[in-house]
Amino acid sequence: MQISAEPIIYILIFVGVLALVEGLYLTVFGKSISLNSRVNRRLDMLEKGAGREQVLEQLRKEVRQHINAQGIPLYSLLADKAQKANIAFTPKALIMIMFLVSAMAFMGLTVGTTASLPVRALVSVFMGFGGTYFWVANKAKKRLGMIEEQLPEAVELMVRSLRVGHPFSSAVSIVANEVPDPLGSEFGMIADEAAYGRDVSESLKELAERMDMQDLRFLAVAVTIQQQSGGNLAEILDGLAKVIRARFKLFRRVKAITAEAKWSGMFLSAFPIVAIIVLSVAKPDYYDEVRETALFIPCALGVGVFLVINMIFMRVMVNIKV
Repeated sequence: MQISAEPIIYILIFVGVLALVEGLYLTVFGKSISLNSRVNRRLDMLEKGAGREQVLEQLRKEVRQHINAQGIPLYSLLADKAQKANIAFTPKALIMIMFLVSAMAFMGLTVGTTASLPVRALVSVFMGFGGTYFWVANKAKKRLGMIEEQLPEAVELMVRSLRVGHPFSSAVSIVANEVPDPLGSEFGMIADEAAYGRDVSESLKELAERMDMQDLRFLAVAVTIQQQSGGNLAEILDGLAKVIRARFKLFRRVKAITAEAKWSGMFLSAFPIVAIIVLSVAKPDYYDEVRETALFIPCALGVGVFLVINMIFMRVMVNIKV
């Protein structure tokens, strides 16, 4: 039995693309973009001697650079995820990285496979752009998940600050100093903008829309209503913190209940692809008798379309909205 290693090579090259992008990111920015540090990035920049205005300008530039670049062709597909992930790469640098990893993937396919030039070019572009998008989307998901976990604690910290007599702007500053990234730097920008005269509720609304997070919208609306109609903000935020924790608990419970269905959907979606790869490795000549027929290409394209439809429907069926 003849064994072909080409499918395995394709997988290894795609994994190598992801590792290359992550390696470049860590090499260029190192620990400055880490979300695991107890001291958030804003405080770290201030401790190194940067001025408050300079730090605010730098953070706001990083926050808005990807949305401002939505007009670049194809980059609009990546801009929203890159903004939510707060990727420190500039849009131009990220586009250059896409082309770089595409070129590296093309070299790997040229050395490791016997595929034709058009196939290698198409697959390498897919790996470069698709791999970069997958990496950015994963970063965005991780960052949003951390913000969701940090938000109840941050709101409760503001409640305690308000109850001991601090104004709301000071409560926001306390959160900025005590909470690590990613939420610490975000609230730090809000505190700095408030110090330079911007309304806190406007900054909270902008953060909520930028993160597209319902809990942050609740916080922005609660602060806005209190500013317009008055009331005990500490009690309002205390109730909001309880609501956020209850929502988070419900999300976790739904996630646990639907875990089996999601894994079943992932298995059913991945099984045909894995079967094709295993068949290509174990018996590369399996399709030789029908490969030259007129119906082979249309049937192969049809199978690919049905696989994509299957993945979409499986994802829709297991994506439970709460």
